[in-house]
Amino acid sequence: MVRYVPFTEPLPSCKPPKRPPLTAEEQEKYDKLLAHMQSIKELPISSDPNEKKTRPLDDQEQAWVTKECLLRYLRATKWKLADAQKRVEGSLIWRREYGVRELRPEYISPENATGKQVILGYDFASRPCLYLFPSRQNTDKSNRQIQHLVFSLERVIDFMPSGQENLALLIDFKSSTSSKNPSVTQGRQVLHILQTHYPERLGKALVINIPWFVWTFLKIIYPFIDPLTREKLVFSEPIDKYVPAEHLDSVFGGKSEFEYHHDKYWSAMCEIASEKHKRYMDRWSKLGGGIGLSEAALRAESEEEMQAELDRTETLEKEAEAAYLANEVPSDVPAQSSTLPDELLGNTKTADEAAADIDAAELVEKATGVSVEEQLSHVSLEDKNS
Repeated sequence: MVRYVPFTEPLPSCKPPKRPPLTAEEQEKYDKLLAHMQSIKELPISSDPNEKKTRPLDDQEQAWVTKECLLRYLRATKWKLADAQKRVEGSLIWRREYGVRELRPEYISPENATGKQVILGYDFASRPCLYLFPSRQNTDKSNRQIQHLVFSLERVIDFMPSGQENLALLIDFKSSTSSKNPSVTQGRQVLHILQTHYPERLGKALVINIPWFVWTFLKIIYPFIDPLTREKLVFSEPIDKYVPAEHLDSVFGGKSEFEYHHDKYWSAMCEIASEKHKRYMDRWSKLGGGIGLSEAALRAESEEEMQAELDRTETLEKEAEAAYLANEVPSDVPAQSSTLPDELLGNTKTADEAAADIDAAELVEKATGVSVEEQLSHVSLEDKNS
């Protein structure tokens, strides 16, 4: 049967993985970060140092600063408390300045008219799947393209079930052309937003049908990708290893016969996300509001499910703690692989070195019209013609 709208929940057999319990030192740092965030009365409305206007955190902002949110920033900063404090505050200011909550469906809608970004299904770890189809690019390069991705990230977060805080990214480059691919400048901008303001949100990135010019692009921006994110990249593997066939688009080898019709998909996706976010905020209010509440509880669909989720989480934490004390890795926390595809081997430049190369290439592009990608490409003419 043809499907036109997103799935609303993962399959019953799909469960979020366990996370090891906090150590005493980690718990202490979390408690300090929580106390710091609870002590904040107001934050600036802009990152501009000349802008002096501030305002208190509103309900939506407080509900964003959950227990899991604070832990994501602590993990992303390798448990450096001062860095985590600065980054959480910086993201709150960025969300105000960028206007994340002001990105309306009707404004973003033209960007997705061809279905170049689709939320569909959940992987085996209950991560909602966000599909990207670069070949369906239908607009010229602009800030709205970046806003479109931010909008999609916010919606896929709304789709996350209780107990899951990551997403799966599925990218199919089939029939894509270099003109439809993001520029290096856009790639750096997107990476900065993802790594700075959505840390620890990516669970897996599954990439298929990669042409030579995409390998070139990846090689250029690879030094800007943090090591933890690199470990989550999977190239040209069977996707049904990660996503159940029932929830996997047939384009990726699954059994879901999904067809994109903008009028059917867009309003349904936005409505589902809105309903899930409303339930999240209703739960936040019922639990007393404030900073540091649990996302697992906030995403529960009912009070009974909330309590069941809390009980399940407690059980998982005890099991994980036992495994941790026994120096064992819980069975459903897979070891991360650092194996790189041949196309990315040998790229040992630092981010600063790569940035200097790109800055110089951008000057040459302005003077000669030769693109940054073409200047920095190490792909042979034989590869290009193959």
